This record gives sequence, structure tokens and C-alpha cells, in this order.
Amino acid sequence: MSSYMGEGIPEYGKDLINRFMRFFRPRNVAVVGASREPGRVGYAVVKNLIDGGYTGKIYPINPRATEILGLKCYPDVRQVPDPEVDAALIAVPAAIVPDVIPSLGEKNVPVAVVVSSGFAEAGNPELQQKLVETARKYGVRIIGPNTYGIYSPWYNLSLSFTIPYTYKGGLAIVCQSGGVGMAAFGYARWKRVGISINVGLGNMADIDHADLLWYFYADENTKAIAFHMESIKDGKKFIETAKFVSKKKPIVVLKAGRTHYGEKAAKSHTAALTASDAVINAAFKKAGVIRVYALDELFDIGRSLAMLPPPKGENVLIVTMAGGLGVLLCDAAADNNLHLMEAPQDLVDEFKKFVPPFGAFGNPMDITGSCTPDMVERAVRLAIMHPKVDAVIIGHWHTIITTPMQFAKAVVDAVNEARAKGIEKPIVVSMSGDIPETLQAVEYIEEHANVPTFFSQPERAVKALGALYYWARYAGILKK
Repeated sequence: MSSYMGEGIPEYGKDLINRFMRFFRPRNVAVVGASREPGRVGYAVVKNLIDGGYTGKIYPINPRATEILGLKCYPDVRQVPDPEVDAALIAVPAAIVPDVIPSLGEKNVPVAVVVSSGFAEAGNPELQQKLVETARKYGVRIIGPNTYGIYSPWYNLSLSFTIPYTYKGGLAIVCQSGGVGMAAFGYARWKRVGISINVGLGNMADIDHADLLWYFYADENTKAIAFHMESIKDGKKFIETAKFVSKKKPIVVLKAGRTHYGEKAAKSHTAALTASDAVINAAFKKAGVIRVYALDELFDIGRSLAMLPPPKGENVLIVTMAGGLGVLLCDAAADNNLHLMEAPQDLVDEFKKFVPPFGAFGNPMDITGSCTPDMVERAVRLAIMHPKVDAVIIGHWHTIITTPMQFAKAVVDAVNEARAKGIEKPIVVSMSGDIPETLQAVEYIEEHANVPTFFSQPERAVKALGALYYWARYAGILKK
């Protein structure tokens, strides 16, 4: 058994893992429907592969061209020189997509992504069914059709007609909608979110969310999983798979179409089949899935779970520069089922050595707006390093005594000092203040300490930590 295979994986799960290991880490790629004309999807895909830094072999397939962007063209996938092709993208008119599949089967293509539209979403379910049946006959699995493609940043693979994505990290993102997928990229670039995989499922005629979970389970680069769903293709399969995968890696889901209007729109968009929201809620809870209700929550919580280490206990401490901010953080902690510990007396005694007497010495620990950068660094270091503290929430507000960047550098120094001593705990930060100074400080903390940091919305920081604890309890890392 391969090193990435764990105990308890069913045979179909092992088959999918092996297929995806080739597809997401390909030695070569075939682009069926590659084009010489800028503005065409088949041109954009080839250009993305080159511009994204993909180092494997690229085989443009076009019977009427000899060369595209300096690459030799082939009239048919069967004609490429390699005995096998690891990944293929199909960008030909919908009516002839099924005719391409036999050539992929002969080259042992494990998975093909079909970006072509004009299937069930356009009132042609028979053509979509023919595609799936043909693919199964020739041993090829299908992502799509009607999708933007896939990204595998760790392998510099931008197999899509949208611009390359280069930030490598631990979050796998799957979107059923191309528009949502592009929103994901826009947010991710803004936040410089490290992604392990991004997949556009489109019509989900064959491969679905549950199938992809097996690869994410085995992929060493994926730390957390974020799903945008318009439908669940096979509810039983998804829940059973998610129950298994959630024990190892957290899954966050934004389920669209939860209202009557949204359900109607989903059906017309990707020919989605939906279930009642109450049933979905119960199923997600059974599988340990973290459900969110807005796109920003999906990104915030997904990226935070990919950044945060698992907690080792329930004791959470708040350190803040403002009493009012501390109150908001406390309410958010209660709302997200976090346990605010009673501050240990030895920690209180240490804080009293440098915090003004008008500060607060409980939980939250309010070091006041008059604190200096040295006081911030000392307070954060003490909180992180105390053996009874399992997680820390840090609250900031902009003052001229400690500027946002001074605060950020103090937090980074404290966190990295603790890590150098082997102390790794979940930490989230909320920063409030003027822009662009505060935004620059947010970016500094995330870049230099890999700590989820949120601007002007303290509740979002606490919700991310609450999601981590929800998952840790389900996974058995903590007792419920």
C-alpha cells in the first residue's frame, strides 16, 4: 500500500486517490481543443500552463495546427509520444466532447476536466449522460463539464482558462460555480492565501465533492478543505466520506440554494439537485462538517483552519489593548462555544508588574491603550507560554503610542520566540484602526507569523477559532 493510503479507505477511495495523485501532480498534460487564437479558451489554457511555471510536458491537441505558443501540436491524443498522459483538459464544442474520450482511454488518462458548456445546464442532459457513459466505458473520470478547470499550485499547474494562481499553502478549495471560484481567487490573492488545490466542479456529472475528499485526505499539502456547494450529488456517499475525512482534516461548507429562491437559481445554473436545508444541517452535523452561510466566512474559516495548529486543551485567554474590544471578544467567545478560562494567579502577578493599575487582570487581560510595543510583546509572550493557556485571542486598536506596525512586530516576535522553544498554540488576532496602516500590519503578522489576523471585525477572528475547536472535538483531539 502506498504511503499516502490510510487504514479504512474503501477500494473506490483508493482508486480515486491513485487517479488524483497522477492528475494533480502530472508529468504531462494534454489540452484537447488548443487554439492559436488569443481570446479562445484553448489558447488561454496553454498560455496559463506556460505562464504558471508548469515544468512537465504540454501537448496541445489541434488537427489544424502544427505549433501553438512554441509547442508542437498533435492531431490526436493518441499521437503524443509518451505512453501515458496524466492529465487532460477538453475545450471543444459540447457535441463532440464524447468523441474525444476513446483517445484519452487509450493513453490511460485517469481524469479529464471538461470546460466545455452546453450540457445539462443548457437543457442537454442526454449529451451529458452520453459523456459520462463513454468516459466510464474507457476508464476515464470526468471533472465538469461547464467548469473553469483546476489549479494545483504545489505543482505549478494552472489547468484553466483563468489567470494562474501561485500562492502555495494548505487550503483546498472546491467551487461548484465558476463565478464563486473567481471570487475565491480574488479573495485569496488579496489575502495571499496559500492554496493546495482549487477545483471547479461545474455540472458535477461524474466526479463530485465526496470523490475529491479522498485526495484531500491523502494529500500531505492539504491541511483544511473549503467547499462551495449548490447540491450534494449522493448524500449518503458524501456524509460517509466526510465522517471519515473529518477525523483527520477539517471540512468547511458553504451550501448555496438553502432558500426557495436560491434553490430555484441553483437548478437553472448547474442543473443541481437539492435537498431540504434541515436535512442538510443534520447530515453535516453527523459528519463533523463546519457549515457557514456567507462567502467571506468560507474563506476566513477555511484559511484559518489551514493555518492553525490543533488545540491541546479548552482554555482560551484574551489579551486586549481596549476594554470595549475585550467585551466584544468575550461575547463572541461565548457565541462560538469557547471556554474563557479563569486567569491563573501567577500569570496575573506577572501582568501586574508592567500593566498600569487601571488595566484589567482577569480574562480578558486588558493591557490598556497606553501600552508600549515592549508591553505588547511581553504580554503576548506570557500568554502564549503559560502552560495552562491552550489558545490566545489578541485584540488591538490603533493608538499613537503603539502604532499598528509596532504592534504587529511585537506579536510576531512573541509568537516566533514561543515557537523556537517548541510552543505551538492556536492564536488569532483582531486589529482595529485606520487604513492603510492597520491593513499593512495585518498582512505583516500573517506573512511573518502565519497567524490568522482580521481587520476591524473581532467576531470573525473568534469565529475562526471556534470552528477549530468544533472540529477538534469532533475529531477526538479534544473531549466533547
